Amino acid sequence: MTPDTLQAPSFSDRTLVIDSATGACSVALFSDDLLVDGDFRMLGRGHAEALVPMIARLPDRGRAARIAVALGPGSFTGVRVGLAAARALALAWGSELVGYPTLSLIAAIALHSEGAGDLAVATTGGHGEWFVQGFDAGGAPSRPLASLRPDTAAETTTEQLVVGDQAKALVGARKCGRAAAIWPDARAFLHLSRDALMTQAQPLYGRAPDAKLPAVQA
Repeated sequence: MTPDTLQAPSFSDRTLVIDSATGACSVALFSDDLLVDGDFRMLGRGHAEALVPMIARLPDRGRAARIAVALGPGSFTGVRVGLAAARALALAWGSELVGYPTLSLIAAIALHSEGAGDLAVATTGGHGEWFVQGFDAGGAPSRPLASLRPDTAAETTTEQLVVGDQAKALVGARKCGRAAAIWPDARAFLHLSRDALMTQAQPLYGRAPDAKLPAVQA
């Protein structure tokens, strides 16, 4: 072996996490169960311009044997920007690609930081609706993901603790409970249950498409 070969870094134990599905944008590089480096920014917009430079500033430009990416639901553009970057890097590096639901990561962060039992996640959806989902004390979904009008979300969400960027609005609308404004953060990836990972990295939009194919005339 040459000296260069002996000194070459190993990427086999590394995971790059990309989360740009919401107004927040974050990246993180892990070596096994150790956070090597990461970045978190509240952008609102501009994920396409910010994401790749954020990855490039990580050690070894973020190169990893596995890439985990947020699948949404959330911003249509943000979800697709993150997936496009993850797919391109996985192809270039020959990395494994997995995805995870955005609301599952928010729930995992809440369970770690709030020390709570059952909870609901409420985040900004499209057309004035909210994405809402229930989770049990282990972080597993207890109610399916739904895109709801705010009044319907307030009426049907029964968990005492509500987290996410629309948590305060939901708790205020139903006039009871506790709210915590929590955003997804790639640096908290290790709190996520491995059961939440998906080998098919496809977008989770959370609601039916607005456009429908025309009916076929017989």
